Amino acid sequence: MDQSPRSAFLSLDIGAAEHAFCFEDGNTSKAGKVDSAPEEVRRFIASKVRKDRPLRVIMEATGIYYLDAAVIAAELGAEVFVVNPKAAHNFAKALQQRSKTDALDAAMLLEFVKRMPLKRWTPPSQSHLALRYYGRYLTQLTEDCTAAKNRLHALSSTQACPKALRTDMQRAIAGLERRIDRLRGEAVELIREDPDLQSMFEALISMVGVAETSAVSLLGELAVLPRDMSARACVCHAGLDVRVFESGSSLAKAPRITRHGNKYLRRALFHPALVAGRHDPYARAFKERLIARGKKKMQANVAVMRKLLTAAWTLVKSPEKYDGSRLFPSQEIA
Repeated sequence: MDQSPRSAFLSLDIGAAEHAFCFEDGNTSKAGKVDSAPEEVRRFIASKVRKDRPLRVIMEATGIYYLDAAVIAAELGAEVFVVNPKAAHNFAKALQQRSKTDALDAAMLLEFVKRMPLKRWTPPSQSHLALRYYGRYLTQLTEDCTAAKNRLHALSSTQACPKALRTDMQRAIAGLERRIDRLRGEAVELIREDPDLQSMFEALISMVGVAETSAVSLLGELAVLPRDMSARACVCHAGLDVRVFESGSSLAKAPRITRHGNKYLRRALFHPALVAGRHDPYARAFKERLIARGKKKMQANVAVMRKLLTAAWTLVKSPEKYDGSRLFPSQEIA
């Protein structure tokens, strides 16, 4: 990679509320933090862009927050590099960095982009990004509709509740359902305009438990991920990886999923996993086997979610019809 002496370098250690940064432009260097709100990130990066020299921006592909920052930097004309967290971790070890703070990580990433040959990051297409927004908005509307139905059930459980309140809630639910249908239709139309998205979408809806709304939400999150990401890394990206906590012989907590990842993927998988656990004979046998071994129903459902995510990621990379016998090969079907 050409390291022009006139190049400026900006590293971002991505966080939920704030991004730690290091900036170097010739003999000038600065470190600090910037608010993670997209408008603040855009304003900050724009202040570093100049026409007389390139700006190279680096960040790790961690959590769910890096994508907006990477897209904004690319839109502003910066050369963006998104690195694997494991590669950054190993580089920090090579620098003999023993402590870990946001500021130290930002400084380490600045050295990374200055020293290492990196492949420039290509932002997702506009259709992929648009689908991501459709999927997230549909997820939120679906949750609002479910909450409204629960409130209607509570209002209908007592005769003391005025009929007008139940009628108003029914109208609200009908309105939400109409909005969901309309936006789902628009999202599906967007998908049909892109042959690649269309083939992925058809593969996803062939999965037991995945209907159009779930497929839109899943595809919106998965289509923007790098294709060389492994299935295991995708599970970690969704926060469905299991964390084991033990210390000596006296302290041991029950294993739990980390939840350090894309909450929209987890939400999009929850109901499909419930449906698959009832209607997919292979998923049902897998879930029943886990419960028989002492797992709670929720734990078993999360295990099905992990399986479905592995299948969904495989189908996005290589679209084909879903086959449950390949996902649960060791399950005996009654």
